[in-house]
Amino acid sequence: MRSVTILGATGSVGRSTLDLIAREPESFDVLALTARGDVEGLIGLAREVRPRRAVIGDERHYPRLKEGLADTGVEAVAGSGAIVEAAGAGADWTMAAIVGTAGLEPVMRALEGGRTVALANKESLVSAGDLMTRAAAASGATLLPVDSEHNAVFQCLDHLRPEGVRRIILTASGGPFRTWSLDEMRGVTPAQAVAHPNWSMGAKISVDSATLMNKGLELIEAFHLFPVGADALDAVIHPQSIVHSLVEYVDGSLLAQLGPPDMRVPIAHALAWPARMETPCQRLDLVSIGKLDFEAPDMVRFPALALARQALTDGGAKPAVLNAANEVAVASFLESRIGFLDIASVVGDVLAACDPPAPGSIDAVLEIDREARRMAAEVAREYQI
Repeated sequence: MRSVTILGATGSVGRSTLDLIAREPESFDVLALTARGDVEGLIGLAREVRPRRAVIGDERHYPRLKEGLADTGVEAVAGSGAIVEAAGAGADWTMAAIVGTAGLEPVMRALEGGRTVALANKESLVSAGDLMTRAAAASGATLLPVDSEHNAVFQCLDHLRPEGVRRIILTASGGPFRTWSLDEMRGVTPAQAVAHPNWSMGAKISVDSATLMNKGLELIEAFHLFPVGADALDAVIHPQSIVHSLVEYVDGSLLAQLGPPDMRVPIAHALAWPARMETPCQRLDLVSIGKLDFEAPDMVRFPALALARQALTDGGAKPAVLNAANEVAVASFLESRIGFLDIASVVGDVLAACDPPAPGSIDAVLEIDREARRMAAEVAREYQI
C-alpha cells in the first residue's frame, strides 16, 4: 500500500487523482488532502476518502472544516504553514496540484522529503526550476510530470541515453481561437476564452491555452525536467489533442505518446509508476479519428509563446517575472478590465521593465513574484477598457 498526499485536492487534477484512487482503494492510504479556500469541497472529499488529515489554507474556514469533519475521525487543520507541513509529512507519493505560487513552498518541502512528487504545479518549475531540481537531486526525490505533454515526453524519452535525443516537441491544441484573425480576437470575451475545445480545465489555464502562454510555460518546464537544451525544445499545433508530445532522436526516429484528452491518463501513469493501472478513460479509435493534423504556431497572432521563449533564453529571474505578470494579466482579462490581446501586451511590458537578479531561494522567488505582480497591476491599468 502506497501512502498518498494530495495538495490541491479540490481542483480538477486533485479530484481526478481521487477518482483513480477510489478505483483501487486497497492500494493507497491517503494521509492528507489540502485546499486553499474550497472548504465545502474539502469536507465532501474528506468525508468520502477519510484521510488522516484535511488542511484548509484559509484559516477563516477552520471552524467550518472542524464542524464538517467532527464525526469522521479526520484531523482538521488550517493555515498555509499547515499545508507546507502536510507536504513534508512523509507520504510515499505526493500530488502537487496547488495552483499558482502558493504551491512553491509545499512542493519544495515535498521534494526535500526524498519521496515521489507528481508535479501538476507549473509555477514550481517556471519560477523556481533550478531550485526545485537541485532539491530533488539532493534528496533523491523522484519528480514525475503530470501535465499531459510532459508526461508524454517522460514516457517516450530514453532516460539512460539522453544524448541520442535531437528534439522534444510539445503539442498544443491551439485553443478556441486557432483560426481567428487578430481583429476577431480583439473582441474575445472571458466566456469564449474559457471554453476550451478539447480539455476540461479551470478558467486561468483555459485562458493560457487560448493565448498559447500555456505552451510557453510548458517549454520552460520541459527545460528543467529533461536533459536537453532550450534550442532542442519545440512546439507544434495539433488540434485533435490526441498526440500529447513527441521525442525525436538523432537516427530520425520520432516517438509519440497518444491518448484521449483526459487528465486521468497521465495522472494514472504517475500514480502507478513504474507499473500501470486501469483507468475508465475512453479508448482511442484511430479509424474513427481518421486523421491527425499538425501546423506551426503563429507567433504574430499568439505573441505569448514568443515571450515565454525569450524568457527561457534570458533565464535568471525572467521566467518568474513572466509567470507573475501573466497571472495578473489573465485575472484582469477574466474580470473584463483588459482585452484578450492585452494579456500578452501587459506581460511584454513587465518583462521589458523588470529584470531582478536570479533568485537563490524560494523567498527570493516570492519577492520577485510580488514585485512583478505589482508592476503588472500598474501596467494593466494603462490598458483598462
